[in-house]
Amino acid sequence: MDLARTEVAPRRSRKESATRIGLTALPVTFFAVFFAYPVAAIVARGLKIDGAWRFGRIGEVLAQSDIRHVLWFTTWQALASTALTLLIALPGAYVFARFEFRGKQVLRAVVTVPFVLPTVVVGTAFLALVGRGGLLDQLWGVRLDTTVWAILLAHVFFNYAVVVRTVGGLWSQLDPRQEEAARMLGASRFAAWRRVTLPALSPAVAAAALMVFLFTFTSFGVVQILGGPTFSTLEVEIYRQTSEIFDLATAAVLTIVQFVAVGAILAVHAWTVRRRETALRLVAPEVTVRRPRGAGQWALLGGVLASILVLLVLPLGVLVQRSLDAPGGYGFAYYKALTSADSGIFLVAPIAAIGNSLEYALAATAIAVVIGGLAAAALTRRTGRLVRGFDALLMLPLGVSAVTVGFGFLIALDEPPLDLRSSWILVPLAQALVGVPFVVRTMLPVLRAVDGRLREAAAVLGASPWRVWREVDLPLVRRALLIAAGFAFAVSLGEFGATVFIARPDNPTLPVAVARLLGRAGDLNYGQAMALSTILMVVCAVALLLLERIRTDRTGEF
Repeated sequence: MDLARTEVAPRRSRKESATRIGLTALPVTFFAVFFAYPVAAIVARGLKIDGAWRFGRIGEVLAQSDIRHVLWFTTWQALASTALTLLIALPGAYVFARFEFRGKQVLRAVVTVPFVLPTVVVGTAFLALVGRGGLLDQLWGVRLDTTVWAILLAHVFFNYAVVVRTVGGLWSQLDPRQEEAARMLGASRFAAWRRVTLPALSPAVAAAALMVFLFTFTSFGVVQILGGPTFSTLEVEIYRQTSEIFDLATAAVLTIVQFVAVGAILAVHAWTVRRRETALRLVAPEVTVRRPRGAGQWALLGGVLASILVLLVLPLGVLVQRSLDAPGGYGFAYYKALTSADSGIFLVAPIAAIGNSLEYALAATAIAVVIGGLAAAALTRRTGRLVRGFDALLMLPLGVSAVTVGFGFLIALDEPPLDLRSSWILVPLAQALVGVPFVVRTMLPVLRAVDGRLREAAAVLGASPWRVWREVDLPLVRRALLIAAGFAFAVSLGEFGATVFIARPDNPTLPVAVARLLGRAGDLNYGQAMALSTILMVVCAVALLLLERIRTDRTGEF
């Protein structure tokens, strides 16, 4: 019997090693070919002249005063946006974590809609609210489109859900009896929160702050629309140097700077996540959630609902209002104009962008679910530095310049055996790069919660790794898989930075169509941009409402 066991153990170990290699092979290949290779191609094209690397170009570019101004503004606005988002969103995180109230599920979906909207649509919504001729301009003569405040508020709008879901998800699982015990020992409400709850929340707050900083540091659509010629982030400057000036050397240097910054942010983020996973003992959310009690708690709930109404719902409402405000009076004139191809901007009617976006997003979702599902399964089977490095690799597309990836697709994927420049699959591949991290982040906690002894028992009984996944893991994670697919679909639908380079004029996506319509003068073009943005917002909202309905956990995390 002992001899049989010693013979089975090495075989099982070899099978597990082969399974890990098989699970990681496809994701690693996918990221190497469709992420690392295009980015490396852009950097090489910019810094390699006559076969020789010119790294001295990095110092030359960074010495330029206008580039230093871009770096300063990128960093400053990201820090300011992060601080403002935390200040406004932390009370919301507490309300969603601790209070039970009517419409909470729907409100959580509403809060998340801005996050999955394309940044170009977010910029459009705030342009309609605070820009020239916007609601504030019409009512009080206030315009913020030429100041940094419009950008900061748009970033709060976009990242509010990151704080609410990341911090609120942990807050809902902290045992409130610890804080209550501190108060019974004589501590004031604030002192108990500062000494008990805040230290426990600090990893989640740090993780949320880092993610908000990452998204605002790499902001593109919002700054491009609201910043005008005065304000430019690294991402906007990379786009300008690439598509308008065609200075690939400067674009390559800025890409390297952004890549290094993003790598540092993700490294710190991974450390905070590990602290969060290992430092706390959590309870079920059902234990901590209750209806508000007392005037103070009801006032807090009312304040949070008011802030959501003003900061999140109002810009979306103005977007709808402007899409209906036609020259002949309120109606669907701008929506009807989407069926005409007479504008000369596209080779097809703008309404065709809706079908194109849905088709591309479905294909991107399928790719993201396969790649992200395999990667999540691999990450559950082993721990260590190599696995953490692989996990960080999967997050890089969220922070590395999407503009660089998109332009890299055109440069790198134009020769056999990867001559894809004229292929429709290029757009879904770029969108899937953004969807994969959301699939991994959604699937990973659920897969790690599956009892490993179930897999071992199935393997001992002779089941293959595929059969173990199909009969053990899949029934337990099916709902999480649907949620992951939903998030991948929503973010793929709104991808803009890379798609703006590779979407063809006869097959535009919704975000690209919106950006091109906004780039042309005329009320008709502006109204059609608002109409397309509204359609995209509605599709994303419906997708998120469906996701909230199929959720089984009460934490509200991504």
